[in-house]
Amino acid sequence: MTSNDVLERISAIVAEVGVLPVGEVAPEKFFADDLDIDSLGMVEISATVEDSLGVSIPDEELAELATVGALVDYVSARAVTAAAG
Repeated sequence: MTSNDVLERISAIVAEVGVLPVGEVAPEKFFADDLDIDSLGMVEISATVEDSLGVSIPDEELAELATVGALVDYVSARAVTAAAG
């Protein structure tokens, strides 16, 4: 799975959770400041990412992922590792 694939999947998840058009979700967007997604929304995003992409995000690491791009990078790195293992 490429980073672009991960970005598309995560953009769809974020748009659904945030009730936003997918076009508003971009790597440079901050979840809280730009997309109005709170901590509960982030937990929902994390659970959906785990279900659909097979990547678990511990709560302490989730709190550090402030932008869509940071989440994409996190998931991309772990999706490659999970696929290889």
